[in-house]
Amino acid sequence: MGGCAAGTLLAVAGSTEARAATGTTGSTTAPTTASTTASDEPALQAAISDLSHPPATSAQLRVDRRGVHWYGTAGAADLGSGRAVRPDDRFRAGSITKAFVATVVLQLWAERRVELTAPIGRCLPDLLPSAFSRRITVAQLLNHTSGLPDHRGLPDDSTPEGVVRHRWDRWTPREWVETVTHDPLKFDPGTTQEYRGINYVLLALIIERLTGRPYGQAIESRVLRPLGLTRTLLPGQDPRLHGPHVHGYLRMTDGSLRDITVYNQSSAWGEGELVSTLDDLSRFQRALFSGALLPPHALDKLFTLPPDSVRMLDGTPARYSLGLQKATVNGVTFWGKTGEVYGYRTRMFATRDQTLRFILSYAPTPLTTQEEMTNRVVAILTA
Repeated sequence: MGGCAAGTLLAVAGSTEARAATGTTGSTTAPTTASTTASDEPALQAAISDLSHPPATSAQLRVDRRGVHWYGTAGAADLGSGRAVRPDDRFRAGSITKAFVATVVLQLWAERRVELTAPIGRCLPDLLPSAFSRRITVAQLLNHTSGLPDHRGLPDDSTPEGVVRHRWDRWTPREWVETVTHDPLKFDPGTTQEYRGINYVLLALIIERLTGRPYGQAIESRVLRPLGLTRTLLPGQDPRLHGPHVHGYLRMTDGSLRDITVYNQSSAWGEGELVSTLDDLSRFQRALFSGALLPPHALDKLFTLPPDSVRMLDGTPARYSLGLQKATVNGVTFWGKTGEVYGYRTRMFATRDQTLRFILSYAPTPLTTQEEMTNRVVAILTA
């Protein structure tokens, strides 16, 4: 079909995600991995048990290599009770949402219900200025080469007090999209890569247009239910985490800790609102890389970067495919996704052949955080 048919570390950079402090990206070297041995386990435990670098209240890590599984935790899921973290505890997974959205979009493409080269105006008429709608394609949203302008009129969240003050704000997707319609495109679509959450808000709206249902329901029916991910959900306007969960905390400017777990995620709709568990993300990661969710020609899209001529705004090689991001550390090439929400940080990466997979989720307390814990874990896994 020629467009849209309506239907009944790794800390690689992001708009709110820190730049990588270790490794290089864009390498075409074949993945290599080291062997996991029992001697790695104390080092991995030590890597996540250092909750001072960065300051964090809890951490959990799952590593899978050639059928060998290791899981470790540190800190407390709830400072009040002191309860240890468990692998079925829910937490906010942030931009890992995008991997789920991209999976559904690629499923719809494989079903010939949308063309990746179609201008988004065919799918979302009258939502964006015509210059945007005619020039930006679905694929350019997926791989962050849309060139959409910066937001205008957002609340000030530059301080922890500002974050707390605005955590009850409620946004509709169309209100959020409207904040990027006041300036010209930043660059010609397809020529440069800039990680932007708004791209996936638009993709979620495209899913709704194509399926005739809320995008969260489409993800539930196409991904969550088939894989039995019973602890994963898209919360919408519900600000609470229900059942056993990890609490997130934010350090205020006076040094006190504020529980930031309850937070309306409507500003992250479509691009960062996912709630999940380490167990569920591991199951999703394995199924996605194994081809259980996408046919081979669609799965290849997840591992294809833009042409070499396309660079990030800072001139570094492009590192985002149609749904994942790439990072190479010590000769080991990982594909996956990072996710951040205030009080939570998650890293979900694997080699393409899945000889090495890891998911790290921890609860940092500063407003902005360095990648020290991720770097320690990756250094051990790639030594």
